[in-house]
Amino acid sequence: MEQIKYQFRFALPMWFMQLMCAWLPDNRISIRMRGILMSCILPNRPSGLTVGRDVTLLGIDKLIIGTNVYLAKGTWINAIGGVVIKDDVLLSPYVIIASLTHGYTGENYFGKSKAALITIECGCWIASHATITSGAYIAPCSLIAANSVVIGSTEPHTIYSGVPAKKIKARK
Repeated sequence: MEQIKYQFRFALPMWFMQLMCAWLPDNRISIRMRGILMSCILPNRPSGLTVGRDVTLLGIDKLIIGTNVYLAKGTWINAIGGVVIKDDVLLSPYVIIASLTHGYTGENYFGKSKAALITIECGCWIASHATITSGAYIAPCSLIAANSVVIGSTEPHTIYSGVPAKKIKARK
């Protein structure tokens, strides 16, 4: 019953909204319009949300988004384990946020999945093609460089890069 409720409250309205807006270009007006429509569907109804094309959201009922957040083209968020994105966060194109990891038994990938909360604090910038894995904590004003993979916690006002992401230097 919960799954049916989820489909009618979150998944189907989000799919329909994305279907109706898919043909719109990624310009200032369109990304704001997508954000306004998406805000009506999200649980906490964030203000100032802007959304590019081809954004995928899974586990919408466990996704909390703050004010003035930008989800660029191709962003993929799996919030089944819980994702909190605080105010003034920029997610560049093709960022992956995965709060659920596959288990591996040594013989195949059908092991038990592990879900863990991901938190992205205020003022963060996650650059293109970066991946944030389950249980990660991105501290305030952190910058995650392109193609990096965050598997743990970061320090505030710091730049991280690499696989796995390592501290490069403090931001000024």
